[in-house]
Amino acid sequence: METLRAKQEDLRRVLREHAPLLIAYSGGVDSAYLLAEARRTLGRDGMLGVIADSASLPRKALSEALELARSLDAPVEVAATGELENPDYAQNPVNRCYFCKAELFLKLEQIAAEKAFSGLAYGENADDMRQVRPGRQAATEFKVLAPLRDAGLTKEEIRTLSREMGLPTAEAPAQPCLSSRIPHGTPVSREALAMVEAGEEWVRSLGFSVFRVRHLVPDPEGLPEAKVQIAVAEMSRLPQVRQPLEEGLFAVGYGRVWVDPEGYR
Repeated sequence: METLRAKQEDLRRVLREHAPLLIAYSGGVDSAYLLAEARRTLGRDGMLGVIADSASLPRKALSEALELARSLDAPVEVAATGELENPDYAQNPVNRCYFCKAELFLKLEQIAAEKAFSGLAYGENADDMRQVRPGRQAATEFKVLAPLRDAGLTKEEIRTLSREMGLPTAEAPAQPCLSSRIPHGTPVSREALAMVEAGEEWVRSLGFSVFRVRHLVPDPEGLPEAKVQIAVAEMSRLPQVRQPLEEGLFAVGYGRVWVDPEGYR
């Protein structure tokens, strides 16, 4: 705990050094803790969260993120982003996330200039450095700070600190954007994202909490397929709800539904 407290103090020092601070906020585990800590350390006038809103963000996630910010008394603005209008993003290359983050950080730069904010920050953590993350390149280009990462805070440590603060995100599963459900090379469209969102809302309504609905288009002339991945710990419930699960996804517009026997991983 002494090490964790030292990291927390490092985080607060970085926040104070770069205030007033604009924070890219999604409502996920990392950005929610960053927003909460910034609000506690800098006060309302020293920070502002910005949510990037586009078709790749589920409406439920947006409403929950805004509700959490209200509960923290943390100021947040919603900024519409246009990454889907960028062919480099819509073609869904392996570095798709770079174009999304570049669009977001451009918006942050504009807001910072209008409102006289000194620094930009996002929620990358220390564990993320072990992964290839194209969005990091965009953060480097736009000089966006990663206070959690620089303080050495890991995902589990962020969850621990979130529990201490009573944040509902402390136990939340990872929820990357809806575009991540579409395989690289398959174009990202508003229609595909709407199907994924509706499909996952249906699966969630059946009581599952950790899962994905993968949007597959094996035949451009045919209906897309849904590949459902359920967390291994929740797979035992599948037999009793398999028929309504499939029927609901057919109703969304999928021509075929199949469940990955190995589960979500």
